[in-house]
Amino acid sequence: MSAENPEVGRFLDTGPVRTNYHDVGAGEPVLLLHGSGPGVSAWANWRLTMRDLAPHFRLLAPDLAGFGYTEVPPGTAFSRRTWLDQIVAFLDQAKVDKVSVIGNSFGGSMALALAITHPDRVDRLVLMGSVGVPFPLTAGLDAVWGYQPSLENMRAIMRIFAYDQELVGDQLVRLRYEASTRPGVHEAYASMFPAPRQRWVEAMSHPEADIRAVPHPTLLVHGRDDAVIPLSSSLTLLEWIDDSRLHVFGRCGHWTQIEHATAFAHQVQTFLTEHRPTLP
Repeated sequence: MSAENPEVGRFLDTGPVRTNYHDVGAGEPVLLLHGSGPGVSAWANWRLTMRDLAPHFRLLAPDLAGFGYTEVPPGTAFSRRTWLDQIVAFLDQAKVDKVSVIGNSFGGSMALALAITHPDRVDRLVLMGSVGVPFPLTAGLDAVWGYQPSLENMRAIMRIFAYDQELVGDQLVRLRYEASTRPGVHEAYASMFPAPRQRWVEAMSHPEADIRAVPHPTLLVHGRDDAVIPLSSSLTLLEWIDDSRLHVFGRCGHWTQIEHATAFAHQVQTFLTEHRPTLP
């Protein structure tokens, strides 16, 4: 991690993409896949989770292409395939054969993509406020994906994410705004989910049959008051994934890992370390 900028960790060449990532802790490997908010990075999304889980696991948290400090070639087209290829190459270069995956929102769809296309590379899944199944585009998600850079707009986006509005302080707003306006960052972001945006909900969804075939033990986590991804998304995943369970946090928006950081980490640690019964 850079002393000047905690969002910058290490770099790996992952095909055409040079991935910025964090590698902390020791033990069984866990891959952390961040969401798609403007100015997001792996560190911004997972800093509290990394703090709480590093004593128990080896945590790998990459910036996906188009986000954070990962470097992409000019003209890169961002798609589920682009991100999946990067994730697989990242695991290969990090020499990790099998990993549990925690996916937040957009990152949940990518965790499912990895589990569906490379089931042998995945141990367990944690999907938090996850994209991945069809749902009517919410006003919150439309605003997040349609963000235009300004301090006022970033403050409005942060308020959509958080149930506890006291979390949305001036420093956080300014840091995320500045992150969203670094050279090339907004141009990449604006190219990912242009209007009309319902089509991107569909593009990041997976066929029902593929999700029903997911064999991995899965923990679903959702904020009851999430204004970005509806709770119904996790209820659908609960129905479709046979070996799944759902924990819902009340008084919680889209930032479960921040608004309920300690309780979220406890849920994850318990789930990833509990004994798995031997089937006859």
